Amino acid sequence: MAVWDDLVGQERVVEQLTAAARAAGATIEAGRGAAPAEGANASLMTHAWLFTGPPGAGQVTAARAFAAALQCTSPDLALGGTPGCGFCDGCHTVLAGSHADVKYVRTDGLSIGVGDMRDLVMRASSYPTGGRWSVILVDAAHRLTEAAANALLKGVEEPSPRTVWLLCAPSVQDVLPTIRSRCRLLVLRTPAADAVADTLVRRDGVDPETARLAALAGQGDIERSRRLAVDEQARTRRAEVLRIPLEVADIGGCLTAAQRLVDTAKADAEALAETQDAKETDDLKAAYGAAEGSKAPRGMAGAVKELEKRQKSRATRTRRETLGVALLDLLGFYRDVLAIQLGSTGVLANEDQRQALNRVAQAGPAESTLRRIEAVLACRTALDRNVDPLLAVEAMTVALRAG
Repeated sequence: MAVWDDLVGQERVVEQLTAAARAAGATIEAGRGAAPAEGANASLMTHAWLFTGPPGAGQVTAARAFAAALQCTSPDLALGGTPGCGFCDGCHTVLAGSHADVKYVRTDGLSIGVGDMRDLVMRASSYPTGGRWSVILVDAAHRLTEAAANALLKGVEEPSPRTVWLLCAPSVQDVLPTIRSRCRLLVLRTPAADAVADTLVRRDGVDPETARLAALAGQGDIERSRRLAVDEQARTRRAEVLRIPLEVADIGGCLTAAQRLVDTAKADAEALAETQDAKETDDLKAAYGAAEGSKAPRGMAGAVKELEKRQKSRATRTRRETLGVALLDLLGFYRDVLAIQLGSTGVLANEDQRQALNRVAQAGPAESTLRRIEAVLACRTALDRNVDPLLAVEAMTVALRAG
């Protein structure tokens, strides 16, 4: 299977990246004294790329596929084959995350610090050890602190001839102008529901009707659609969220719904902590050679404290992401309500909730629905500004009741 097969509904992006990977290969061959391949255009390749698009569109998937194509060593390339075969050692190790010259940067916390970025810039100044290119893939580049972004700018401004930066962010506005001006921009689009459903049927063995409903409910987010199709717990939680518009008839219902939503997010964070935090702590102590009941080795206390800080940050991010998914579901619900009120004949994202949608649509005018959509968006903004989650969600549910 080619590395591009995981990109759903992104034909234009695949075409551009394939051409760039072919040009990158021609550059290497030219450096070895070989004649450039037919159709190769060196201007199609550059040292820094910025992948943007809506949530779930596949920015990281596209960047990883491009990294694999850059390291592809398929013998078919000499015959004009497409880079990114998916079977050679270069492609396989990149996709498995074990390629020595591909660094994948992702934070479980709320931000990427300057220390980590300085190490990457130092690494970027050297030539690849064994592969064709040294590739640094930064997931969530919008989470860089100001100091980290300035450090990244240094690396992007003065790249090594064989280094490629791949940055992923929700939108171009989330990246410093000085950085984005030095990157080639690729904007991924929201994949069509039919394309997502077809992928779920072919790759995950989901029955067509379940795949169709999951693809609609996922609203273009491929991973979210997959979870809804295969995970009963994900479907149950979505159903609980979509009950909220029917439960905010009085203040008591508003507060109860808000508390349940926040408790669910907290439970997700605690479940993640149970599976990861203890293992990380044990692994760290083992690395320091700490024996049970003995005095902690020198330096271990500081390392444990730093690990606990990262774990706390990860728990906060998990809570926010869980609440973010719930708010997206609510937005989709009220958007469908508005579509019904305005007489739209388009496909609804929450087709399986048709009865609830009709009930809410008949209970008030379109203006009230618009105000409820604004309330959900205001809650998202409040959470981004570190407002206490319970207060933010309670304010939202009360506003949903007022309409």
